[in-house]
Amino acid sequence: MINKKWDIVLKDEFKKDYFEKLGCFVKSEYKRHECYPKYSDVFNALRYTDYDEVKVVILGQDPYHGEGEAHGLSFSVHDDVRRPPSLNNILKELYNDLGIIRNGNELTDWAKQGVLLLNSVLTVVKDTPLSHKGKGWEIFTDNIIRYLNDREEPIVFILWGSYARSKKELITNKKHFIIESVHPSPLSASRGFFGSHPFSKTNQFLVKNGISPIKW
Repeated sequence: MINKKWDIVLKDEFKKDYFEKLGCFVKSEYKRHECYPKYSDVFNALRYTDYDEVKVVILGQDPYHGEGEAHGLSFSVHDDVRRPPSLNNILKELYNDLGIIRNGNELTDWAKQGVLLLNSVLTVVKDTPLSHKGKGWEIFTDNIIRYLNDREEPIVFILWGSYARSKKELITNKKHFIIESVHPSPLSASRGFFGSHPFSKTNQFLVKNGISPIKW
């Protein structure tokens, strides 16, 4: 069980051939290798943020692959590990945008407020980025974006980096709002991520549409 409404929305997805093959592959990988996040945390993004509760989507590529980092939410890691550079830059921009200082690494409170922290690929082998790319996860998560695109209630889609921005073609409903920039990685953050004000822009859009803002 993921979450009541997601289970209904995705019920046909779970029966498709690609998803059954994906499930077998993931189970095999978790037996053969050390994989992240913890098996019980793979669907945390959907567990914390149900379909009809989504206000914002922040799309990542695949989980952090260091030991003990990932817990099923894009860009979020456990509090007891070193903060990854991209998350560090996200929180720097949050401070520059809204003056908010966050001491921990976990973004679970965002998820519980309606921020779907969704990676395109939901699992990874330890120390091997993109190791589960092209195995079926992208079909599943692209369809999640399509289901959200069909919603009548406005959603903010935050797309950081060229990979996330490639998903823009899935978001065709004019009621939704897309915020895009380069990735918060140290390799690109200074080329347009810093100063992009995604958090204030998100809340401005939500309030304008009668939706309660996120307490970032």
